[in-house]
Amino acid sequence: MRIVLQRVTSAFVSVQDSTVGAIRTGLVVFLGVAKSDTTAEADYLLDKLLGLRIFPDDAGKMNRHVQEAGGALLIVSQFTLYADCRKGRRPGFDQAAPPEQAQTLYNYFVESAKRGPVPVETGVFQAMMEVHIVNHGPVTIVIDSADRTRK
Repeated sequence: MRIVLQRVTSAFVSVQDSTVGAIRTGLVVFLGVAKSDTTAEADYLLDKLLGLRIFPDDAGKMNRHVQEAGGALLIVSQFTLYADCRKGRRPGFDQAAPPEQAQTLYNYFVESAKRGPVPVETGVFQAMMEVHIVNHGPVTIVIDSADRTRK
């Protein structure tokens, strides 16, 4: 499982010109699911992102996590995080989970996040979405659950 998160001052997702999820301060979380992923990867990534100290404290240093910053999460499914661009000009998506598996793990991740300490908004799984982001910093971080076993 792979996430790209962006620290934002505001963000919203729209589908067919209708806003489906919106936050002010917080994190936009783009979530990609691989064929080999399980709930263990989702749990790892959620714990990691909720604890990341990437919001500024009173001295301007990155010392606060999303809850301490009074922030929220906007979670958006994005299978293209598993694009393989090594060959040719068209990305391959062989590593990405099929839609049914991806949706199950995406829903698990979202429901787990909703039981957590911060508000959660989402996009719409498999929809053509427009994501509007005001990236603060900018701060953009990639976290891959496969990295937890690497030294």
